[in-house]
Formats: sequence, structure tokens, C-alpha cells
Amino acid sequence: MKTVLRSLLRLVALLLMALLALQLYFAGRIVAMNWLDPESTAFQRSEAWRVAQATGQLKWRQEWVPYDQIADHLKRAVIASEDATFAEHDGVDLEALEKAWDKNQKAKERADRLAAEAAKRQAKLNPNKSNPAPPPPVATAPAKIVGGSTITQQLAKNLFLSGERTLLRKGQELVLTYMLERLLNKKRILEIYLNSVEWGEGVFGAEAAARHYFRKPAAKLTPYEAARLAVMLPRPRYFEKRPDSGYLMSRAQTITARMGGVVLP
Repeated sequence: MKTVLRSLLRLVALLLMALLALQLYFAGRIVAMNWLDPESTAFQRSEAWRVAQATGQLKWRQEWVPYDQIADHLKRAVIASEDATFAEHDGVDLEALEKAWDKNQKAKERADRLAAEAAKRQAKLNPNKSNPAPPPPVATAPAKIVGGSTITQQLAKNLFLSGERTLLRKGQELVLTYMLERLLNKKRILEIYLNSVEWGEGVFGAEAAARHYFRKPAAKLTPYEAARLAVMLPRPRYFEKRPDSGYLMSRAQTITARMGGVVLP
């Protein structure tokens, strides 16, 4: 019994040491980002592999530009659209997470209610219980998931983590978020984010996005162009195929109006 307990304790100690070593590795990489630009992110590499597998081509457009060569319009637009309290929070916006949770719960309840109502309507159309015909599929829209992640959380996930949704991965994301906030300043966090975030299939970073959509460098973006790019961020590949989306244009106008009140790091 003592031998088994000793072995378990040794295993736990080894796991803790491995976990600590992993965190030190992440911390070292983040510290280096004060001087070195990351060549790629975990998300970029996984997307490049996915596209290469699907198309047989490696689509990757990215050109790193310094913070001062990205239009302030785009910085303000992204903050207004993605993380209004970016300059104030310490990595996690608890109020935004609570609001996102409430919205997602209400959306799920609404989707469940619509599905139940559709099922009742189908049952009325097929009252023969002794020999029921197979019911047609219930056509209800899935609940729209609203995110509450800050820019720093999104960067932590994109830089180092996979796309899987587990409590362990979420916990690691939070640890990385606090590391980023304490080892880099806000200006550097925003610079790395804008240079690495996805803006379409194989399109990464502000410079590639500005040239892909508007045929100009990121430094020359107008307020409305910057707002359109910012609005694309939650679903860039979706909006890349729908450039004339009414929602995209309407939301861009809203973000343009909010940009004046944004404080830049």
C-alpha cells in the first residue's frame, strides 16, 4: 500500500513539475515578444494546414508592420468592436463575460422553444399515432453564440492554444492572458494582435487585410474601412464571402460612430 501511495505521489509531483515547466516555457516566449515579433501563431499554423489539406495549396498572406504603421482608425475600430475596455482591464472583462453568458442562455432558451413549437406543429400534421410517418426535419436556426473574450484572451488563444473547447484549455487561456498583461504592455499586445489575427482564409494581420480588401496599406485605411475590417473579426471567412452584407455595413456605421470615444494605449 505504501509503495502504491509513494508511486502516486511521485506521479503527481512529476505532473506538477511538467505543468510548471510548460508555464515557464510560455512565460519565456512572452517575455521574448517584447523584442521579437512572433513568426506565426498556433492558430495560423493549424489554419494553414487545414487549407493545404483541403485545397492542396498553402494560402498565407501576412506582412508584419510596426504599431505606428497601422492606422489609428483601425486600432480604435477593433477596440470599439471587440473590447471596449481594453485600456482598463487586466486581461479579463468579467462584466462582458456575464453579459455574454446571459445572451447565450437566452439564445439557447429561444432556440429550444422554437424547436419545441416546430415539433408540436409537425405532430399536429401527423396525428396517426398507430402508423406514424417519419417526421420531416425540424428547421430551426441554431442559437447564436456570443463571446465575451477580451483582445488579450483572443491573443493568448491564437498564439499558443488549439481550438478545442475544454475546461483545461480555458484555464490555460486565462493563465496565458494574465502572463501577457503582466509581461507585455497594452500597446505591444494590440500590435501583436493586429498583426496576427485572421481576416479571411489565409489572410492574417492588418497589412494583408488592408491590401486584400482595399488595395492599400494598413496605414492609409479610412475610418469606415477600418470599421468594416473590425466588424469582420468574429467571422472573417463568412464575411469575406459576403462583402455586401447588410449587417456588415450597418454594424460598420455603428462602430465608426463609437471610434471617437476610444482611448488608445
